[in-house]
Amino acid sequence: MNYGNAPKIIEVLWHPPIMQWLKCNIDGASKGNPGPSACGGIFRNSAADFMGAFAFSLGISNSLFAELQGAMIAIEIASQKGWKYLWLETDSIIVTLAFKSSKTVPWQLRNRWENCLLKTSAMNFYVTHVYREGNQCADLLANIGLSLQTHAWWDQVPNQIGAEFTKDRLGLSNYRFC
Repeated sequence: MNYGNAPKIIEVLWHPPIMQWLKCNIDGASKGNPGPSACGGIFRNSAADFMGAFAFSLGISNSLFAELQGAMIAIEIASQKGWKYLWLETDSIIVTLAFKSSKTVPWQLRNRWENCLLKTSAMNFYVTHVYREGNQCADLLANIGLSLQTHAWWDQVPNQIGAEFTKDRLGLSNYRFC
């Protein structure tokens, strides 16, 4: 008998940013490529306190557009609020690569993308990739965006993400099976 390999199990944790920094986890969602799309994000500080969250309905687009829109909206909100230390975390490797080379950004978004890059040059800015298991709050917010007509901003933790927010704040693990 030839048995398959046992899955590799990776522990995935949400990590808070260092002092003075805010961390924004973002995600995009699309029901089809193209299809109804949305994005969402959550801002938290070094004590893992909730600083705000957003969800945007984006109409018909694809998953790349949704992921990139989430990054741009997060940067625009941080800039508008005067937040100068921003750590952006996403489960999209393509988004992290777009910060290194704008060639991956579709032409329809290029002007807005370049404006966002200009905003990040006035900040202390950092972008990283996280497995989707470490991005559960943002994933839930993006899915909330799919049911919205326009957009939403929360100053308090939305009920729909309360359990995942608490799990992250307590440092409880999620697991990825590879």
